Amino acid sequence: MSRFPGHAVTPPPIPTRPPRRPVPAAPPRHALAWGAALTLLSVLMGLLLRLDEQPFFQGFDDAWDASLTGSPADSASGFATVLDRLGGPLGTVLPLLLIGCLSMYGRWRSALFVFTAAIVANLLLVLPLKQLADRPRPPHTWVLVNDGSYPSGQVFSAVALVIAAAVVLFPPGGRRWWWLFGAAYTGAMMWSRTWQHAQWLSDTFAGALAATGACLLLWRAFAPLLKTEAERMAADTLWL
Repeated sequence: MSRFPGHAVTPPPIPTRPPRRPVPAAPPRHALAWGAALTLLSVLMGLLLRLDEQPFFQGFDDAWDASLTGSPADSASGFATVLDRLGGPLGTVLPLLLIGCLSMYGRWRSALFVFTAAIVANLLLVLPLKQLADRPRPPHTWVLVNDGSYPSGQVFSAVALVIAAAVVLFPPGGRRWWWLFGAAYTGAMMWSRTWQHAQWLSDTFAGALAATGACLLLWRAFAPLLKTEAERMAADTLWL
């Protein structure tokens, strides 16, 4: 109550707390434009390979492949084999585990985004691109591979999982460190695929481009659902 008649005391404003977990993250600006551009670039590269067996970047691919003079018995090959396993069968198991954990906590919107970005996009984009490009593998591969070198499905899976996990798991501070880890992991996966002569270097870049483009498009498409989940998490009404 005011000590002076006729003068009301305005109570101090109640401070508002920021959301405790600002996740899932909102898509960046121009995500739609960048996603479409990167995806289209990967398609155009595949079309170029279909029309020209010796594209302008084949000389660089040949030089990179010739520079990898190790052997399957090297210690580096053991590390590459681990990455090959991560990009192979575990490339599907890891996102499925993440999807299961998210579903257990009632985060079905994030789980649906991860499933679409890390699994469905691979089937709907990588396999048709392999059919479009129909690019032979480098000679004398060290691991068992199927037909179609372009683009790298293992690099696609690695990048898609990194981006999907960044969106649904990490707050802004942790997300910056996760991007650094993701870049190192993606670079290692690209190296391993070329070290084992399983793919050309341009195939690995194309896998990263296609995955980034697809994830940006899906991030923007799922933005309303992810925003609803973030608001419910902040208000502790996720299960309502």
